[in-house]
Amino acid sequence: MSEEIKKNNYSADSIQALEGMEHVRMRPSMYIGDVGVRGLHHLVYEVVDNSIDEAMGGHCDTIGVAINEDGSITVEDNGRGIPVDLHKKEGVSALEVVMTKIGAGGKFDKDSYKVSGGLHGVGVSVVNALSVHMKSTVFRDGKIYEQEYERGKSLYPVKQIGETEKRGTRQTFYPDNTIFTQTTEFSYDTLSARMRELSFLNKGITITFTDKREVDEKGEFKSEVFHSDEGLKEYIRYLDGNREPIISHVISMDHEKGEIPVEVALIYNTSYTENIFSYVNNINTHEGGTHLQGFRSGLTRTLKKYADSSGLLDKLKFEISGDDFREGLTAIISVKVAEPQFEGQTKTKLGNREVVSPVSQAVGEMLENYLEENPNDARIIIQKVILAAQARHAAKKAREMVQRKTVMGGGGLPGKLSDCSEQDPARCEVYLVEGDSAGGTAKQGRDRNFQAILPLRGKILNVEKAMHHKVFENEEIRNIFTALGVTVGTAEDSKALNIEKLRYHKVIIMCDADVDGSHISTLILTFFFRFMKELIEEGHVYIAAPPLYLVKKGNKKEYAWNDVQRDQANERMGGSAAIQRYKGLGEMNAEQLWETTMDPNFRTLRQVTIDSLAEADRVFSMLMGDEVPPRREFIEKNAVYANIDA
Repeated sequence: MSEEIKKNNYSADSIQALEGMEHVRMRPSMYIGDVGVRGLHHLVYEVVDNSIDEAMGGHCDTIGVAINEDGSITVEDNGRGIPVDLHKKEGVSALEVVMTKIGAGGKFDKDSYKVSGGLHGVGVSVVNALSVHMKSTVFRDGKIYEQEYERGKSLYPVKQIGETEKRGTRQTFYPDNTIFTQTTEFSYDTLSARMRELSFLNKGITITFTDKREVDEKGEFKSEVFHSDEGLKEYIRYLDGNREPIISHVISMDHEKGEIPVEVALIYNTSYTENIFSYVNNINTHEGGTHLQGFRSGLTRTLKKYADSSGLLDKLKFEISGDDFREGLTAIISVKVAEPQFEGQTKTKLGNREVVSPVSQAVGEMLENYLEENPNDARIIIQKVILAAQARHAAKKAREMVQRKTVMGGGGLPGKLSDCSEQDPARCEVYLVEGDSAGGTAKQGRDRNFQAILPLRGKILNVEKAMHHKVFENEEIRNIFTALGVTVGTAEDSKALNIEKLRYHKVIIMCDADVDGSHISTLILTFFFRFMKELIEEGHVYIAAPPLYLVKKGNKKEYAWNDVQRDQANERMGGSAAIQRYKGLGEMNAEQLWETTMDPNFRTLRQVTIDSLAEADRVFSMLMGDEVPPRREFIEKNAVYANIDA
């Protein structure tokens, strides 16, 4: 059999079953990370990844994803269709093996898939095991095949149910609410962001995403179509749409280097932040790895060589660092690796050493060509680097001042901080409270054993538009650093956060439930995202949810967090209750604040998580940057009770 025929002979013999799946339902977090909101959406990604793998192999160009009326998910592609013929070793259809055996799939057969994403072969069977019901429909060889499952077990053998000219696979699944006890409701925005991301990472394919739970005035379902012809170049334009570029073009390349497909796109803007997003086989490697190491090496080496030869650095009195070359940089690096080795706490750090050199060489060649052909842009980039170096030295001095004032540095705590008596950080929490008035009420209402209060004066600095030394010179931000006990910057990494020194494992933002309060919360979150991202990634940041109303009649009282709850409470009291609208935290007394917003037994805390670093970066730059029109559009689309008056 020729090599070409062998590669395209995707049949039952291509399917390998590695082990049983008895433990999936018992320990689902081992397979999908958690059983909360993130794990729920991961089910969709696993099924879609199978279709993307078909696309990467050149067998599929159209994928449809739908949230159905009943809350289930359907994913359909026009790929080859999962093989349905008899699996010799297992004695059943290959489709049944794929769906009911963990580690079964064509991804382990190098002739069927050169590279693949997802969980590398465990994906769809895990989705099946964690679904109360799932149906597979295969369009293959002119016939339609079907099999259904309950909690991972087949209900009947694979059967032919008709004939067709179509080809591909359709999967529909209903998440098991005994596993996903927090929620089984899928977020349109979360899934939409991932589908958009996949379309950029796999140019040429079309992904249609539909939400059948929502119908517009024309009777049509909410739907989006994602398609990219230019791939990462378009992705860069999308991510940086709210920033001002300083060079005329997106710098990009897409070719194979050392048998590793490498795609890179980057641009420089007027911001002071570095935003590099890395992917391996469509997986967002937010912990970085060897491909990111290769990118940074190639970028720094090439720009340093150009800067030295240009003479622009001759008058600079100190060395340029790698960080300086990346200030104001937005970049995306995507590689395809046949056998990726992942490391790190969340297994999203690439460890393949053989990737470093090809990526570094590819980036170096790309930049050399661009700088030579675009001398004006080259000069602008180097001038940006020089300014970054000067600002870095100023920021270093400001950081050192912060460090001297931290507890570990012996400088003492901020005067406004009311600390708790508990010494174990895992049991401590700190409230960042808007204003001295609310701070005073919170101090009276708290449990002094484990709750600390840090009042913030007004609106903190918008770090999205500030140079780094200005950030570290800001008094309120210095107080946050000092209270938390952490600092930024080490000898090895000037942007590293010493999170092991964190004094409180719950950092709770507590602001008024109005437009100003939301703005202050967003300013604080922007600061955390840009300077303390590890706090968010490790689950330490929360937002308190104070009530909007007190509904009272006689001795009866109820708190309400929205208008629906207010009306229901009023109805339960006979419809003539007194309703107090809290305009701010300061309108509550200490007892009310404790029982509604601070008592761990009754309060509601919203944990801040990041589904997509790239999308979070885009939203923060849009909300807190200089461009007004996209911010106005976002507010009008997302705000329920906002008054747009400017």
